[in-house]
Amino acid sequence: MTTVALFGNPNTGKTTLFNRLTDSYAYMGNWSGVTVEKKVGMIKNTNFAIVDLPGIYSLNPLTKDEAVATNFLLTEDQDIILDVANASQLKRNLLLSIELLEYGKPTIIALNMIDSLRKMGISYNQHILAQAFDCTVLMTNARGNKGTQELKQELLAEDPCLPATNFELPYPSSVQQAIKQAVNRLTQDYNFEPHYAKWLAIQFMNANDAVVTFAQAQELRPLLEQAPYYQAQHFEDKIYQARLAFIEATLKTAREAGTSPRVRDITAKIDRFATHPVLGLPIFIGIFYLMFKLTFDWVGTPLSDLLDAFVSGPLSTTADQWLVAIGALPFLRSLIVSGLIAGVGGVLVFMPQIFTLFACISILEDSGYMARAALVMDKLMSKVGLNGKAFIPLIIGFGCNVPGIMAARTIEQPKERLITTLISPYMSCSARLPIYSLFVAAFFAKNQAIVVLSLYFLGIVVALVLAKIYQKVFRSESESVFMIELPEYHLPQPAIIWHGTWDKGKGFIHKAGTVIFGGTVLIWLLSYFGPTGIASDIGHSFTALIGQFFLPVFAPIGLASWQAISAMLTGILAKETIGASLMVLYHTSGRTVLVASLAHMFTPLAAYSFLAFILLYIPCFATIAVIKVETGSWKWAWYSVVSSLVVAYVVSLLIFQGGLLLGLH
Repeated sequence: MTTVALFGNPNTGKTTLFNRLTDSYAYMGNWSGVTVEKKVGMIKNTNFAIVDLPGIYSLNPLTKDEAVATNFLLTEDQDIILDVANASQLKRNLLLSIELLEYGKPTIIALNMIDSLRKMGISYNQHILAQAFDCTVLMTNARGNKGTQELKQELLAEDPCLPATNFELPYPSSVQQAIKQAVNRLTQDYNFEPHYAKWLAIQFMNANDAVVTFAQAQELRPLLEQAPYYQAQHFEDKIYQARLAFIEATLKTAREAGTSPRVRDITAKIDRFATHPVLGLPIFIGIFYLMFKLTFDWVGTPLSDLLDAFVSGPLSTTADQWLVAIGALPFLRSLIVSGLIAGVGGVLVFMPQIFTLFACISILEDSGYMARAALVMDKLMSKVGLNGKAFIPLIIGFGCNVPGIMAARTIEQPKERLITTLISPYMSCSARLPIYSLFVAAFFAKNQAIVVLSLYFLGIVVALVLAKIYQKVFRSESESVFMIELPEYHLPQPAIIWHGTWDKGKGFIHKAGTVIFGGTVLIWLLSYFGPTGIASDIGHSFTALIGQFFLPVFAPIGLASWQAISAMLTGILAKETIGASLMVLYHTSGRTVLVASLAHMFTPLAAYSFLAFILLYIPCFATIAVIKVETGSWKWAWYSVVSSLVVAYVVSLLIFQGGLLLGLH
């Protein structure tokens, strides 16, 4: 098998290019010894495997993600290196390219986003670049699927063993002499290949933490003994300056006669408002409000109503009639109709809303706005001891808290990373949408988008308040620098939007067939049986007894329905099961009927208090597990369980009791 290592800076279109080359034939896993995600794709009908490595700016790692990329070169086998560079940001991107070229393996540089470069009125001579860097240089536009077939053909050439690069940078004489001495000793004493020994020496002189750790573990004395000399001679600065000077000279030579830009610089014009210190936040709120209007008023809910009419009507009735016709036992009929169809089917009717929300998020990502959202929030995040980079995991948490917490790996400071992990579960994930949809339809029909938006921002406010508290408790006072590349705005492409929406939404369907299925069966069994056997009515079932036992505890926050309490307890498995449980407990497979039933069990104030509790209380099992994995301790996982329960109760208590004092009902 031929292994292609895919490197590149963040926001170079690396993931899009990976999907184009592999036709989405990818599998996921974790790197040995770490929890960072490993993504490997096969080029269809070939033995070529492409390893998609985390986006990095250099081989000197600052985060766990970046360390994976460097350690891959130190410990894994690879046949070809494919370096993806943003064609409009070559001065910075080619710094990583030089580090990869010095590794000595056959290398291809893909100048991606070539359309953005041309819009700037700039073009480079491809052959001059290829000659200067002694490797294959290709032009691509992964979004438009241009140049990707040529790149694939280059990889799949008849002789897959591309010639190794002999790229050598003219470093200052003192650096070159030190490199030569180190290489001689490393090849003689440790039997390293010359190219590999030279790369190790340069990276060590460049103060690469991963390489220094590797040298210490391998006891590479030729490097370790000279470390004080390298530092005293400022080799790190000399190497950087030599690389930068080479890149500037090469780009100057390769640049061809400029052409006038074909389009106006729309990105800069939009960013005057989108990233404005004052207007940026209102625009961010307005965009999310529009997103919820689409989800709950204009697109998602009407489609959900149509699907609900089918599930609660023809599907439920036909299934019941068919079971009667074949003589199924009443127990089995009740399980299938009142349990599975009512529960699982009752949750699946919310698919249009879930997919509408994910489509909106995918549009924001593909358009380039999400990076602006992090920049806008940087000033606010800095007031609680974090920076805009910490807001990116929180945004991802709107889809699912699990990948949101995993995204905190990109935060350099350990204390900031821990704080971000602990506050991420307060983000309103998509699993809560079915519950929101039920209650806003029952109590806030005219203001659905505003109410749901308020819940999302309630989660953000609670998270930021806790972050400020944790900053004081953990003494995380040192500020880290926030740097983010703002990509050009793009018109979202339907294929990319669909791919992103499906990737996010398929987990909801998977849960319907697993966790929600199991939770529905469990709640149905507990509602069908009681202490004396089959319950004569649901009020004498185990579910009723459990809910009634906790009624005094939840009465102060406005809950007077044991059904809601029992359903809420199943949400610890997965938040989606709450809606399924309510369908079962109210003996309905129809969303409309359940909405009418809820209207008699809650007041609007109690309903909002309940939604706030659902937003903030105990994370689902998957989130608890990933907190344990990311922090390396069950202590923080259990802390998250207890603290979120306390926070949810206190916030709901303030909402309900405060509302009563103000005369709200």
